Amino acid sequence: MKKSILSLRILMVALVAFSMTACNSPGQPGVDQPFEAVEVFPTPPRPDGQDHVLELRADPIDTVSVAIIGLGMRGQGAVRRLSFIEEAEIVALADVVPESVERAQQTLRDMGRPEADAYTGADDWKTIAERDDVDLIYICTHWDLHAPIAVYSMEQGKHVATEIPAALTIEEAWELVNTAEKTRRHMMMLENVNYDFFELATLNMAQQGFFGEIVHVEGAYIHDLRSLLFAEEDGYWDMWRLRHNKEFDGNLYPMHGLGALAHILNIHRGDRMEYMVSLSSDQFGLTQYAKEQFGEDSEYAQAEYAKGDINTSIIKTARGKTIKLQHDVVSPRPYDRIHLISGTDAFARKYPSPGITIDGQGHGFIPDDEMQELLEKYEHPIVTEVGEVAREVGGHGGMDFIMDYRLIYCLHHGLPLDQDVYDAAEWSAVIELSRVSTENQGMPVKFPDFTRGAWNELETVTYYSSDDN
Repeated sequence: MKKSILSLRILMVALVAFSMTACNSPGQPGVDQPFEAVEVFPTPPRPDGQDHVLELRADPIDTVSVAIIGLGMRGQGAVRRLSFIEEAEIVALADVVPESVERAQQTLRDMGRPEADAYTGADDWKTIAERDDVDLIYICTHWDLHAPIAVYSMEQGKHVATEIPAALTIEEAWELVNTAEKTRRHMMMLENVNYDFFELATLNMAQQGFFGEIVHVEGAYIHDLRSLLFAEEDGYWDMWRLRHNKEFDGNLYPMHGLGALAHILNIHRGDRMEYMVSLSSDQFGLTQYAKEQFGEDSEYAQAEYAKGDINTSIIKTARGKTIKLQHDVVSPRPYDRIHLISGTDAFARKYPSPGITIDGQGHGFIPDDEMQELLEKYEHPIVTEVGEVAREVGGHGGMDFIMDYRLIYCLHHGLPLDQDVYDAAEWSAVIELSRVSTENQGMPVKFPDFTRGAWNELETVTYYSSDDN
């Protein structure tokens, strides 16, 4: 019922827009009546007594007591990585699969860390969030539980870090924002790509003016996941990710491509994403793969999948910048996040191979040795500090460790986190916004302003250090 009402509302707005455009002079569509993006998700007023949490600071924590909820693919790695950080102590482990809890306990033993309290009940995350001796809830469950656990945990006075996405709907995103503002607790989405070495270097380049005025950026999540999507064992628990591809179209996983670029563009720190358009191809890949692997008459081959193979979305910001995002997890393509920055003075791209172009030096990339010199020159201070250790610890080449290190570092020193609740809400909002646009033939849809006007109070993204206290 809710979906049909929303579709009807969009259709009515579209008909009004069409009738207005039809009255314009021939050959001049939209001149008399400028086009307006559809306001499907308006920004509600901030509840009384709340204020924004931009650059929120909380009391420093000597040793951060961590509870990890969800010990599947991502949770197991988090147990190991956090065990390398002296200021962190894992005090609780939870998963509905007891073997996963025991595996995590063994990791703690192997790392010389004490065993944590173990939980295996489906709702034990509530009990954990209510404990007085937990500072941080670290969520690695399937997507549907991310926002509910995060909201409840903040209500219990806990800081929260959740694997991506932080929210699946605009409603969930607002719940995260309102709860963080009300409780004054940190809420961070664990976007690890922001901490990859090339991405941190290009952030430093952008902040030092290397690109000039940045005009356009591109990101993606292109990753052939077909074997994992259909894996009944050793894949996603209860095949939850295949279910999302059955039920929803649009960009289901925008954060890896968007996160680092959003920081480069200072989103909600001097700029904001205003509206987007999104289109998906039809669905071909999942059905073809299912027929080849399980037979044409199999349940998987006969199933309907809402998710088009390739989704492309374009976002316009308040400062006139554009962002292109793509999502594709079913094509036989090489892994690709693109990570492209185009400015008035320079250009950089990470995939399929790193390359940098500087204005006035021809139409090709500068030589590899010159590029390496630039990357070393603009190495981010965080990489200088912990990059060597991160490479040794690992986790997607080290970026996962840097992410965890920075989270604990900021909580330990009472600093604003690198990523805040507005990042989590804005980047996750692309999921539903892209779905609405796609379902309505690419109609532009507006982003809610999750900061409620505060986005213009800051000028740039800052990754704080203890020297800034």
